[in-house]
Amino acid sequence: MNNDEKQVSKKQDSYLHLLDTIGQAFMDARRRAIGMVHNEQVRAYWNIGRHIVEYEQDGIPKAEYGTALLERLADDLRKRHGHGFSRSNVSYMRLFYVKYPICETLSHKLTWSHYFELLKISNDLERFFYEKQCISENWSVRDLKRQKKTALFLRLMHNNDKEKLMKISRNGQELEHPEDLLKDPYIFEFLGISEDIKPLESDLERRIISNLQQFLLELGKGFAFIARQHRITIANVHYRVDLVFYHRILKCFVLIDLKVNEVEHNDIGQMNMYLNYFKEEESAKDDNEPIGIILATDKDEILVKYATGGLSRKIFVSRYQTYLPDRKLLEERIKTLMEAEGAIP
Repeated sequence: MNNDEKQVSKKQDSYLHLLDTIGQAFMDARRRAIGMVHNEQVRAYWNIGRHIVEYEQDGIPKAEYGTALLERLADDLRKRHGHGFSRSNVSYMRLFYVKYPICETLSHKLTWSHYFELLKISNDLERFFYEKQCISENWSVRDLKRQKKTALFLRLMHNNDKEKLMKISRNGQELEHPEDLLKDPYIFEFLGISEDIKPLESDLERRIISNLQQFLLELGKGFAFIARQHRITIANVHYRVDLVFYHRILKCFVLIDLKVNEVEHNDIGQMNMYLNYFKEEESAKDDNEPIGIILATDKDEILVKYATGGLSRKIFVSRYQTYLPDRKLLEERIKTLMEAEGAIP
C-alpha cells in the first residue's frame, strides 16, 4: 500500500470513527429522552392518583370510595385527552398513589407499564419482591410478566426458612452464596414441550440453546454462557459437560447437567468429577470453586442426601418442569412452612 492509499484509508477510518461517535451520542440522547418521558409519565399518573384520593377521601387512602367518581372521571378525561384514561387505568392510578404514597420512593428505572403489572399483585411482600427484582435485574415488562406467570416469588420462598423467607420478600433475591442461585422447580415452559412428552436429553439441550435468552432469565442474574457439550479429557477418556456458564457475581464456573429422568447417585458422582477437573484445570487463580447443578425431572431427597454427603457443598440437585407451576399448591406449601416456623399464627 503506497502513501496515498494509506492516507485514504486513514481518512476513511477517521470518518467511520466520527460516524460511530455521532451515532452513539444520538442513541444515548434518545435513551435519556425516552427515560425522561417515562419518568414524567409515572410522576403524572402518581399525581392523578393523589388528586383522586384527596378529592374523594380527604387524604385518607384507606377510606371507602365509590366507583361512580372513577367512571365519570375516566369518561370525561378520555373525551378531553384521548386514550390512556380507561376505567381500569384510572383505577390503577388511584391504587398507585395508595400503594406508593411517597413519590420519592418511585424508581426512575421503572415505567408505568412496570408499575401497572406490579399493582396487580395484591400481596405487599410479593409486590415488593418483584419490584426489587425489576430494578436490580433490569427486567423488561415482558420479563416481569413471565416471572409472575411462573411464580418465581413462590418458588424461591418454597426452598427457604422463615428468616430467609422474609429477607427475600423485602429485599428481592440476593446472591451471596452458591445456594442462593437455586430454584425448585425450574420452569422451562418456553421450550414448548408438552407436559406428557419426555424429550431426549439432546433435544432438551438443543431447545435450551435455541431459547438461551429465556433460559438465562430463568437461571437469574449474573450468568454468562460459555459452552455447550464442553469436552474434558481424563485418563485419555473424553467426557462432556452439557452446559457451562460463568457467574460474574459469585466469580465461578457453573456446570449444568441435564437429566430427563429422576437423578441417580452416579449422576452426582460424575458431577463431582467435573467440578474437581474445573477447579484444577479451568478456573483462574482468583476464581471461587465451581458450582454444579443437576437438573432432573424428579429427585429422591434421601438419595440426594446420602449421595452428596461428604462431597463438596457446591453440588446441587433441582427439579425442572416444562409446564407452569400450580400456584395454589405452592401457596399451600409455603403457608404450611410458615405455620410450622411460627411466622404466622
